[in-house]
Amino acid sequence: MTPTTAANRQFPADTEIWYNLKCAIATSSGFQRWQLERDTQLQGLRLEQQVKKYLRETLETLAY
Repeated sequence: MTPTTAANRQFPADTEIWYNLKCAIATSSGFQRWQLERDTQLQGLRLEQQVKKYLRETLETLAY
């Protein structure tokens, strides 16, 4: 048995928050523009994977 940590536990409220955040991001004009610019790179990725990639790239840009 592996120890349970906060990082690998998921609570129902967290799932709901992530779903709502993912939906809000997916409908934003910035995300939609980002999708159009990377159309071929995103083929085959689920929406959740696309949103995570978008957030990662956006945060990297802001951190730069």
